[in-house]
Amino acid sequence: MSCPTGRRRAAALLPVRRLPWLPWLWLSLALLVAGPLRPALAAGTPEAQQVERGRYLARIGNCAACHTAEGGKPFAGGLLIRTAVGTLHSTNITPDAANGIGAYTLAEFDRALRQGVARDGRRLYPAMPYPSYARMRADDVTALYAYLRAEVVPVAQRNPAPQLRFPYGMRSLLSVWNLLFLDDDPVRIEPARGDAWNRGAYLVQAVAHCGACHTPRGRLFAEKGLDERSRHFLSGASVEGWSATNLTGDQVTGLGAWSRTDIAEFLRTGRNGHATSFGPMSTVISTATQYMSQGDLDAVAAYLKSLPGARGEDKPFRPDPATARQLHQGRFDLPGARQYAVFCMPCHGADGRGFARVFPPLAGNPTVADPDPASLVNLLLDGAVTARVGTAATDYHMPGYGWTLDDQELASVLTFIRRGWGNRAGPVTEADVAARRKALATQP
Repeated sequence: MSCPTGRRRAAALLPVRRLPWLPWLWLSLALLVAGPLRPALAAGTPEAQQVERGRYLARIGNCAACHTAEGGKPFAGGLLIRTAVGTLHSTNITPDAANGIGAYTLAEFDRALRQGVARDGRRLYPAMPYPSYARMRADDVTALYAYLRAEVVPVAQRNPAPQLRFPYGMRSLLSVWNLLFLDDDPVRIEPARGDAWNRGAYLVQAVAHCGACHTPRGRLFAEKGLDERSRHFLSGASVEGWSATNLTGDQVTGLGAWSRTDIAEFLRTGRNGHATSFGPMSTVISTATQYMSQGDLDAVAAYLKSLPGARGEDKPFRPDPATARQLHQGRFDLPGARQYAVFCMPCHGADGRGFARVFPPLAGNPTVADPDPASLVNLLLDGAVTARVGTAATDYHMPGYGWTLDDQELASVLTFIRRGWGNRAGPVTEADVAARRKALATQP
């Protein structure tokens, strides 16, 4: 008698050539799992060129960095965003029909990007920088839409609900906010300034939305200026516990001492002779500005160098050798001097000059001179890492010292740095450090 089990074993041992349908079965199953195939765009066609342009715009606009949670799928949203009125999460902008933009028409996508209104009519919070994108050109919006639809993998990830204090969670109020603050006029063109300046103005004001971080906001959280006609534009702001630096022409706290080449180098590599990137700016450089074309980098630099100083600093930094002399002599009379010698001097030197493009100078550094010491407090507490870029063999890590120095010691060494070598910034208090230490301890 034949055994069913024996028959199954015999069937399992049959050579594949006896089952010509088996490869097709596996192929069908693979297609079912993978989902529908997208037709490839022929290289060089107008459609392919449009998608490629959209890819570039998405990259320099830093879309993925905001719309990708740590460890999450690209563009699927979920990144936690802390604001002064609560927390919210970035949204899913993959072409998933139920959770992303898969069902959006071009007109609906344009309305969401430039007016802050989703497909279902919900108002978007201006943590999404649609006030900047409102000034993007229609052809660039079309290219961005084409790229997101054609190249981004759809992800079925739902958008978490925001947690905002009353009344900020009432989306209907945003219609009034838009009437007050949304300016959808195109970026002004000034022919007398030249092509590079005008291109830079468009990139800074619209696509790269630099003002979203570097321009201070008013009581209703709107940027105080949208272009160079406002003295507030790019004059520095506070963002999630960091101080976004002044990008105007001030000599000490701004970019007045930087050349156009210095600015382009920093955006491409995260370092130059004046500074090294850290914190959120390292992320921006790693994920966005390092991929800018050389022409666009030069254009951004040309535009930024045209901005007058917002703080009236018309005299350049003047170094004072007294601090270096005291450290060389082993004199630690000032509070914080001994801690500086132990923890900081091996990299930044007794003269505060550091090592160009590796360890930034502290003497005359705009971040050191910034009236808001928040970024410096973060650096000393938690450390930092430079931008990861294709132009450098490695990134550099600065260790944090919050584990070994108490609040008063950290405040003393920061005050020593902000007043040494000719720096003239204000002191850092123990309360400043304690508040930031507490805030960092509550963050994931």
